Amino acid sequence: QVQLVESGGGLVQAGASLRLSCAASGRAFSRYAMGWFRQAPGKEREFVAAISWSGGSTLYEDSVKGRATISRDNGKKTVSLQMNSLKPDDTAVYYCAAAASMGMSANPYHYWGQGTQVTVSS
Repeated sequence: QVQLVESGGGLVQAGASLRLSCAASGRAFSRYAMGWFRQAPGKEREFVAAISWSGGSTLYEDSVKGRATISRDNGKKTVSLQMNSLKPDDTAVYYCAAAASMGMSANPYHYWGQGTQVTVSS
């Protein structure tokens, strides 16, 4: 089992950058693909980025390609999401999640953190 805790959210102006972090506990972290999802008020949770267990493969949602970078450190049991050139549309609660295999659908992700709020002002 994996427990996940996100951090790094906040209120920033459009064009700024944020680095979100997710700390995991549990011995099996390196076996899981990790993903970041987000949910804006009144909207469904949507995929942002994912990384394979080894870190060798990544996926990005189209609207964040070129602005986001997902990375992981299996030794430290962390996964990060660097977001640059933030836009008001990026405002959401951001969640990290763990799955047996990397994908864009939320269904395979069995373990979820509580989320961290990102607010981007115009």
